[in-house]
Amino acid sequence: MYGIHRTMKDQLHSPDEIGQQIWKELARACVDRHHEWRTPVLATTGPGGEVNARTVVLRTANATSCVLEIYTDSRSAKVAELASHPNAMLVFWSTRLKWQLRVGASIAVLTEGPHVQAVWQRVKLSASAGDYLSTTPPGAALQTNSDALAANASEQRSYFSILQAQVTEIDWLELARTGHRRAKLKGDGWRWLTP
Repeated sequence: MYGIHRTMKDQLHSPDEIGQQIWKELARACVDRHHEWRTPVLATTGPGGEVNARTVVLRTANATSCVLEIYTDSRSAKVAELASHPNAMLVFWSTRLKWQLRVGASIAVLTEGPHVQAVWQRVKLSASAGDYLSTTPPGAALQTNSDALAANASEQRSYFSILQAQVTEIDWLELARTGHRRAKLKGDGWRWLTP
């Protein structure tokens, strides 16, 4: 598998080719639990201007619309932060590819609507459904097991939401002994920063 990717990397001569391969890798990360880009770091701006960062799970990557999606609890701190400051950064690193991505995005928090309902219908059948049904918000003190079970049995309300990241720029860096390469996509297309 490594050899296949190495061959593809060696053939990527233009920023446009690199861009196409980036989106293929992002799509692959959504379905391959072992792909290193499945769990990027999301950095947001807190209420006092501080930067907060946490690992998230990439769920969908749409190259046509340049949109990435992440699932979260609507009560999480990042949701409140994104409501005030929707611009954020996702950072991806792959040891196998020797690629780093810094993805700037404007993130909308979706808590209702047909898309959210359709995705929730799938998620609620999975083992991770409990993450969005807990009566305890993320980061809150844990309840005893009996308290949590009783509360869940009586309420069963979903706090499922989708972070929809509209990609505004991608900064790509490839580390190599023969020389690092860097390219950037923003608005009008790709350009080399370090060929």
